[in-house]
Amino acid sequence: MSERNAKGKTPEDYGFRMPKNDFHIEPNERSTIRRIIGVVSGKGGVGKSFVTSMLASEMQRRGYRTAVLDGDITGPSQGKSFGITESAMGDGTLIFPAVTKTGIQVMTTNMILDSDDTPVIWRGPMVANILKQFYTDVYWDDVDYMFVDMPPGTSDVPLTAFQSLPLDGIVVVTSPQELVSMVVEKAINMASKMNIRVLGLIENMSYVRCPGCGEIIKVFGESHICETAEKYGLPVLAQIPLNPAIASAADAGTIEDLKIEEIAGACDSVENL
Repeated sequence: MSERNAKGKTPEDYGFRMPKNDFHIEPNERSTIRRIIGVVSGKGGVGKSFVTSMLASEMQRRGYRTAVLDGDITGPSQGKSFGITESAMGDGTLIFPAVTKTGIQVMTTNMILDSDDTPVIWRGPMVANILKQFYTDVYWDDVDYMFVDMPPGTSDVPLTAFQSLPLDGIVVVTSPQELVSMVVEKAINMASKMNIRVLGLIENMSYVRCPGCGEIIKVFGESHICETAEKYGLPVLAQIPLNPAIASAADAGTIEDLKIEEIAGACDSVENL
């Protein structure tokens, strides 16, 4: 993808022939990864990491060997959600991911930091390099589905993930606010420019169901996900309600024990790739 000048033209427009670089990286020869699904959001705070952990947990329950690569290097949360407290170990050649109680393989930045509250004060190139090394230098053991918790946004590090990882598709996570819907469209357009398949949209925090009367309360206003999905010809894979049990499970490190029925539709789409 060539840079454009002030007139919106690329070097190719002036007759220059640009090299066709393939930035995809390969895992090490000891790893096996059959499918890679990116979980994307245009901005932070919409539940991308939660959706990643739930997709991996549900597919593991279905009998697949799953893994989570926490690509949100500066804001890692998968370790906390899965109750991972150990540091990364290796054999001098490769790093070993943590393995959760149900068998999900997880690699996250917290495993290489001194403590969970150590800030990641790294510049973009180093962050991008760590993300790639999580893929190439980790021993991923016979993985059917790897879910990548992608960095939010559309800048340097997300671009590295899109260009470097051989993604089979992405799931885009959003929330009901109109502003977020606008940002989500940027993520969809970015995927289109990178020729990456968008499997569908998941809306998190869609509503709250009153425990007394069952009434649906739309805390963040009316949803715009159907309009966005129709505009781009994409399916709505799930609309997940606000539920205190989600935060409790993530805080306790027991996200694998949580079952969210709405996520099943998203897993059906992943399973049928």
